[in-house]
Amino acid sequence: MNLPLVQSLKGYNGKKFRGDLLAGITVWIMLIPQGMAYAMLSGLPPIYGLYAGFVPLLIYGIFGTSRKLSLGPVALDSLLVLAGISQFADRGSELFIQLAITTALIAGIMQVIFGLLKLGFLVNFLSHPVISGFTSAAALIIGFSQLGKLFGLELKRASHVHEILVQLVEHITAIHWLTFAIGIAGVAIILLLKRWNKKLPGALIAVILGTAAVFFFHLHQQGVAIVGTVPEGVPAFQLPRWHWQEIRELLPLSFTLCLISFIESLAIAKALETDSKYKVIPNKEVIALGLAKVGGAFFSASPTAGSFTRSAINSQAGAETGLSSILTAILMGLTLLVLTPLFYFLPHAVLAAIVVAAVIGLVNIKEAIHLWKNDKRDFFMLLTTFLGTLVLGIQEGILMGMALSLIVFVYRNSVPHVAVLGKLPTSTMYKNISRFPDAIQQNDILIVRFDAQLYFGNANYFADTLKNLIEQKGKQLRLFILDASSIHDIDTSGLYAFTEILDYLELHQIQFYLSGAIGPVRDILHKNGLMERIGQDCQFLRIHDAMTAFEKVDSEDGKPVV
Repeated sequence: MNLPLVQSLKGYNGKKFRGDLLAGITVWIMLIPQGMAYAMLSGLPPIYGLYAGFVPLLIYGIFGTSRKLSLGPVALDSLLVLAGISQFADRGSELFIQLAITTALIAGIMQVIFGLLKLGFLVNFLSHPVISGFTSAAALIIGFSQLGKLFGLELKRASHVHEILVQLVEHITAIHWLTFAIGIAGVAIILLLKRWNKKLPGALIAVILGTAAVFFFHLHQQGVAIVGTVPEGVPAFQLPRWHWQEIRELLPLSFTLCLISFIESLAIAKALETDSKYKVIPNKEVIALGLAKVGGAFFSASPTAGSFTRSAINSQAGAETGLSSILTAILMGLTLLVLTPLFYFLPHAVLAAIVVAAVIGLVNIKEAIHLWKNDKRDFFMLLTTFLGTLVLGIQEGILMGMALSLIVFVYRNSVPHVAVLGKLPTSTMYKNISRFPDAIQQNDILIVRFDAQLYFGNANYFADTLKNLIEQKGKQLRLFILDASSIHDIDTSGLYAFTEILDYLELHQIQFYLSGAIGPVRDILHKNGLMERIGQDCQFLRIHDAMTAFEKVDSEDGKPVV
């Protein structure tokens, strides 16, 4: 069989199993508190975070191409679920829960289709600055969304930071200081332990201490909100809710989740692949992520994605194969069977502290400073997406970021770099005269390099730019050489523009030489009769060869004609 898990088990031994076992246990310890915290962040009861750490991990362990990626609930996807589903149902209601599970199913189906059709390249339309700006804004929204639980306040649902701040100011006198103390202590414990020793399960320690404090000092009787009864047992198989009107309404949210979870999961998997002997295959990876969502949806699992923190811990603990994910799932199943009563006295403030501590590192100020210093255009993209997400909301922010990425992509390809070339002294090399001031140009020869594919988006720019450069040379121009080494494709619009330049040169009786065209481009020109029109004697591998040929013709026949 060609399953990734089967492939990874070739040569499996006791040492590798010990690594997988240790990694599985370590991730399980982290996943319990994080799963419950992220479930509450998404508007679901805590138990659904544990469900998301069961069946999806079993499936991903079999089909995932990354041997170190740890799947489960994550902060960003949880906030997307909260923002999207809250439009249709009250947070925590049965309808809300069912719609969240259906969203996971739809997003999973989309990911499987993406993988089967090899559409993984679509994630490239979300540029790094856009992702960074969106993630930073989302982290702020996530953090502020937990302030109500940290302060012991009942705040109305809000998806914008300023709305949350207004409510906090209005209810400032109603802060439950005991709850606040527990929450702040939880954040401090997690962050301090992380700084002292990253291997220590800070979230679990905060959960144990917070639960113990409530139990022994009866803090729940003093107003500290607790999780309460958590259902026992593994989730039963059941068909997700499926009504076509609801499906249509959930499509935008599902598509956003599909892209975001794939992007963040693939980025993590690729980062952990660097020092490994296996290869992450994007299209197979998106299928595995989709299957995990689809399979999980039939067992009440909320949307899942790769977690950077848990994946890093999984790798550091010694994960060797997808078996580590399966072992984590088995331990989570045992937790659901026998350990859920232990979470009764777990305070909400501690779960909020886990979320806040997790998102603090997501606000990437260093990236913004780097882009400001090195690339103002990318900084503008980051800032626009950041502000758009804060002001408009999570879904609107990522959709705006996608549109912005696409606009910038089209612009950069429609106005590509064009270089006028000159000969370097004592060399046969021809370089951009704006970068090499010593490069020599001849008054009657113009050499131009076009640094992009020639397609409908830049065909007019190609023709107009070349005409302008030719006109600037004036009547003394006798030879125009197009360095086509950077042109890797030409479409129909590009062919029309290419023909337009040939017609223009012929009209002005200027010789045309083609240099450095790669095989696929030559094939396209040949199929459309342009190579024959140019002539075999006017096609060259190097600019130097073209110049040598022109000098020879010039010396033998005088001024050449077209």
